[in-house]
Amino acid sequence: MKELSSKAQTIFSKINENTKLGDLRKIAKEIKVDHELAMELWSTGEFLPRQLAILIMDKKQLNQEFIDQLDQDIQAHNLNERNHLMDWLMANQLTKDKKIISQIESWENSPSPLQRRVFWYYQARLRWMGNTNHENTEYLLTKIESKMKTEQPEVQWAMNYTAGQIGKWQEEYRDRCISIGETTGLYKDEIVAKNCTPSYLPEFIRIEVEKLNK
Repeated sequence: MKELSSKAQTIFSKINENTKLGDLRKIAKEIKVDHELAMELWSTGEFLPRQLAILIMDKKQLNQEFIDQLDQDIQAHNLNERNHLMDWLMANQLTKDKKIISQIESWENSPSPLQRRVFWYYQARLRWMGNTNHENTEYLLTKIESKMKTEQPEVQWAMNYTAGQIGKWQEEYRDRCISIGETTGLYKDEIVAKNCTPSYLPEFIRIEVEKLNK
């Protein structure tokens, strides 16, 4: 970690193991956009300061080269932190700009598992709340059927979630999505907390459709 400026050090000292995401959002709201400060906090290599850094980055700086560097840095974290940081980056920065969204749409075959995860997670997010007006659904399901079983775990989850959203909202694809889960067996033995929806597609789709029909 490089030596921090007094401003960065002051903010860094406020963040500890008891800091919650809501706390980070409050700090970010006070700072607004400060890319230089974001890069200082990012340089600490620590999980929570990096989450704050993502919130105050200047999205105008987020070209492919810069995203690749962030991606490489994120690789140093454990699996859960890696996924959380990339998902946080997607939700708070990458989907906020049309130019960056066009980059996301090119990441299906990226050499980076995290960028492939973003491609698929973005496809799932497009379908939230029943938005089914997409021309690539058939294509996505074909790719999920042929590739999901051998993908990296972080990408598998996003592909599976995309199939879940399609199966939930589009009855014409529902049996096909359920079959994907039965064929791959992914997440069949997953144990989830009470009131949480399992990722195993037959169960996920059944539970989510029941909610829609209530």
